[in-house]
Amino acid sequence: MCKKERFRKILSWFQLNMPEVGSELHYQNPYQLLVAVILSAQCTDKRVNIITPAFFERFQTAQQLADADVDEIYQYIRTCSYPNNKSKNLLGMAKTLVTDFHNTVPDTVEHLLKLPGVGRKTANVVASIVYNKPTLAVDTHVFRVAARIGLSENAKNPLETEKQLIKYIPKKIIPKAHHWLILHGRYVCVARKPKCQICGIKEWCKFENKTNS
Repeated sequence: MCKKERFRKILSWFQLNMPEVGSELHYQNPYQLLVAVILSAQCTDKRVNIITPAFFERFQTAQQLADADVDEIYQYIRTCSYPNNKSKNLLGMAKTLVTDFHNTVPDTVEHLLKLPGVGRKTANVVASIVYNKPTLAVDTHVFRVAARIGLSENAKNPLETEKQLIKYIPKKIIPKAHHWLILHGRYVCVARKPKCQICGIKEWCKFENKTNS
């Protein structure tokens, strides 16, 4: 099976079986999503969703967050991974959002990357979810799953995986494809022992050991 056909089969299955899909992070506006995605770096969405209610009650706007100090921010996010760095990044992000972007979350990856604590993955997530831009964030799940099932080949880093994926995924479904691959990696194509017996795309998957899983 050629790569183009593999993409078509797999994407068609997801479109049919997971037509409505979105982030598992809880948020009510672009500012909250941006904060949640920054917190989610090397941390589970479940943990972030435990942290953010109190955080957003205290810091309801970017301005309120920008007026805070690192020590106070730390107290609200101390149970997530790397709270020291994330506290500094959140404060820097808020200050930049207020001073450079008039409290409005930017709508391009280029501008999002100017915010402290925002890397390419975070920028792609926000641009995709908030503004429906054809950007595809590659986290650990997407990086692993794309290689395992044969959608990417010999990619050495997330950016290489991203470039290979968007070459074959139609622009209009790139935002959904991001979630499809993440959720597939989180609940079915798990790292240590993929659940191939319940996988709907195993017919087109290149994973060599799937019959023994």
